[in-house]
Amino acid sequence: MRETVSVDTSEGVGRSAGPAGIRLGVVRGISYGMFGAPDSFVPEIRKLGAGLVRVYVYWSQVEPEPDRFDWTVVDAVLGQLDPAAETWVTVCSSSPWATRHPTDFLPSSPAKDLERYERFVREVVSRCRGRVDYWQCNNEPSNTGLLWAGTAPEYVDQLTVFHRVVRAFDPGAAVVLGGCGYDVLSSPPDSPARQFFDHLVEHGREAFDLFSVHLYGDPHAIPDQVAAVRGMMRRHGYERPVVAGEYNGPTLFEFPEAQGVFEQTMMAAFTGAGACSGSAGEAGADTGGIAEAAAAADEEAVEPHDRRAMRALYARMPDLPPQLQMFLEGCPPELVAKRDRINQRQIVTRNVLAFASGLTRTACWNLAPEIPNYSDRFNLMGFLFGKLALMDYEGRQLTCRRPAADTFALLAERLHGATAIRRLDHDHDGRPLFAFEVVRDGREPLHVLWADGDVFTGEEQPPTPVDWPWPHATAQVVDAFGTHQPTEHDGVTVHLTLSVTPLFLSTDRQS
Repeated sequence: MRETVSVDTSEGVGRSAGPAGIRLGVVRGISYGMFGAPDSFVPEIRKLGAGLVRVYVYWSQVEPEPDRFDWTVVDAVLGQLDPAAETWVTVCSSSPWATRHPTDFLPSSPAKDLERYERFVREVVSRCRGRVDYWQCNNEPSNTGLLWAGTAPEYVDQLTVFHRVVRAFDPGAAVVLGGCGYDVLSSPPDSPARQFFDHLVEHGREAFDLFSVHLYGDPHAIPDQVAAVRGMMRRHGYERPVVAGEYNGPTLFEFPEAQGVFEQTMMAAFTGAGACSGSAGEAGADTGGIAEAAAAADEEAVEPHDRRAMRALYARMPDLPPQLQMFLEGCPPELVAKRDRINQRQIVTRNVLAFASGLTRTACWNLAPEIPNYSDRFNLMGFLFGKLALMDYEGRQLTCRRPAADTFALLAERLHGATAIRRLDHDHDGRPLFAFEVVRDGREPLHVLWADGDVFTGEEQPPTPVDWPWPHATAQVVDAFGTHQPTEHDGVTVHLTLSVTPLFLSTDRQS
């Protein structure tokens, strides 16, 4: 269902309105229909309460050979679409014959012939005309080598062609700039990733309608991350609406000690050297076994270095910091539960902070594993992001909900009809509190509240008692895990016990 996107194309600086209302979305994954027959995913996303679905389509899937078009994947997507949900399609220029870097999958790269690329995009957009709300030209192009095998000017050239085709053949849809990822947001202004994106923002300004940001890392950095990408555009005299094409957590980026041990293990696997000095050693982590574990992995020398590093991590898993262990398969059950609770909390906090920063669309990474029932614990990307999936397969059916999926559904229900989220400033004895008012059309008042605390140990910190203004006849409190909390309410204030776990405060129990 399309809603108007108001886009500021003037030379002056000013915030342009994004897509109307607030919608939670989910990304299917990065390889839909690539490694198996395209399966059902839109109904599963909709059952979670999401109002937006995002999916990838590759040139290699649509035109596997010159002038031979295969619509299996595209039609599988179109056949599932729910008219009540918005659709976001990321079109990747990956081809074994048409692009400079020949591949079926990743990295995408510049087309050998822009006229052929234009024809390919025209065929895809024409087939989906009126069914897609957001068209995106590739993903995270600044992540060169992994996701884009080209330069910033080459990306702008393709984006310009892409935008021209969408405007001509699906004028009601919006064009999304390739996602601005953690590689950009976590690096200094003079870094290659920042300079890459600055080129896109300056020279591609007339070729996109929405700026997509990927919100990983510390959730409480989200307002600054959103401000940073707006600042990129403002420096060039304009601004477009910002949307979040990806987010989720926890990720390794949030735990410096764990990241330090991981980086040392990677270094040892790549160089064959012993443990080196660095952040992990300075943090007091036990890194003494890294060299030994990496050396033991040398017998697997035919493997890529990243797999050797993963073998080294698993070989000494009991000695790793718990913040790192929890990302590994087969870690202790208490760490599995802790990671799940962090994930559930962040499903709420990341969305609320993003919407309070003026975004109106977010897409959670991601729905489910790329391949049913496939397991490879030495896969690096699986280690970094595999546990973020909301659902899993039972046999060939996508029916198993992970704990974060239930929290996502709870949040989607609470935010149904929301038009805005506003930050309410509040401190308590020097401990920052996060409090937000959710504006919902035709629905009762809703506040979302939590206290600041360490992402890993925050649950162990003493809770903060707060008498919160609540001039309503009733008060009901549900936490991010779906548990109803007892409350004391006198018609003027409600007594809350705040922790790192977000609470939903409303006037009725809601199902």
